[in-house]
Amino acid sequence: ADGGVEKGLPRDMAIQLATQAVAGSAEMVLQTGRHPAQLKDSVCSPAGSTITGVHALERGGFRATVMNAVTESCDKMIEVGKKA
Repeated sequence: ADGGVEKGLPRDMAIQLATQAVAGSAEMVLQTGRHPAQLKDSVCSPAGSTITGVHALERGGFRATVMNAVTESCDKMIEVGKKA
């Protein structure tokens, strides 16, 4: 949403568009049963805006950051569970 605002969208519209993009992507995975990488490959046109965005995510370490968030949260839950 912040990126949309940076490009001139009103905040409420940027939040709506960002939310729909994430929800739509998740729904595609649920409906098709296909791996997210397969879906990404099917929607990225050569030199298009989607692959440009994917490249920016990869350059920023998006997958590694999400993986770290999941594994560190899991480790914390295990640690808290041992204290209970």
